Amino acid sequence: MITAGIDMGSRSVKVLLLEEIEVDGAPQLKYAVKKTHIMMPGDLDPDQAAEKVYDDVLAAAGLTRDQISAVFVTGAGRKQVAFATEGLTEMTAGAKGATYMYPSARTVVDVGAEEGRGMKTDAEGRAVDFAGNEKCAAGAGSFAEAMSRALQMSLKEFGEASLLSDKTIPMNAQCTVFAESEVVSLIHSATPKNDIAKAVLDAVASRVCAMVRRVGIEGEVVLIGGMVHNAGFVQSLKNAMGVEQISLPAMPEYISALGCALIAAERQH
Repeated sequence: MITAGIDMGSRSVKVLLLEEIEVDGAPQLKYAVKKTHIMMPGDLDPDQAAEKVYDDVLAAAGLTRDQISAVFVTGAGRKQVAFATEGLTEMTAGAKGATYMYPSARTVVDVGAEEGRGMKTDAEGRAVDFAGNEKCAAGAGSFAEAMSRALQMSLKEFGEASLLSDKTIPMNAQCTVFAESEVVSLIHSATPKNDIAKAVLDAVASRVCAMVRRVGIEGEVVLIGGMVHNAGFVQSLKNAMGVEQISLPAMPEYISALGCALIAAERQH
């Protein structure tokens, strides 16, 4: 049995295939038969983009659509994917995928391009509580990206630069537009770029941490979403949460798609 999970993010489409295989006579799930993602093409609507990525993954795996038992979808654009079997909330999918990768995980933090959220999970990977950021990018990856552009740095350089600073500079703006003005002021006052980068990532981490604290920080903490790749943010989040360790999956962008495929597989039994 093979199921598919699709995560329709605000910027990209992620698709993952999950295969159920038998090991010593017992069924076990093997994820990532094939996985891929693309940036959302500007000339395609979400359903067309999902169709394209899905067909590309199936072709790469040597499969056809009729060989897939179910297709579950999550993400901001999930309601626009007409061919999906069922849609799931980001919290449901993210919690399931994270606890599959880390069975002792009870706190899941998801930070992508446009949204951040904190989730409390149970042993079965169900989201028992969650909190998300308000409709503002100040608690998400696009905020850090906008600020890195203001410093004329790539997001990777921005994250690495923040690790070279030991300064704490508070940023008060709750909006990307006003925060950019704060960054410009810091630049004009000759504040080193390393210190500005740390200030920005500390601010994002602080807002994400405030959400997570609403659901409670307990057990193993797992970070999923694209911001896993930003080492400076990860360190800022550790500091804000007061934890020594945050588990970082090797495929953070695919965890919600994995959760979709896992739940789809469970529903087939």
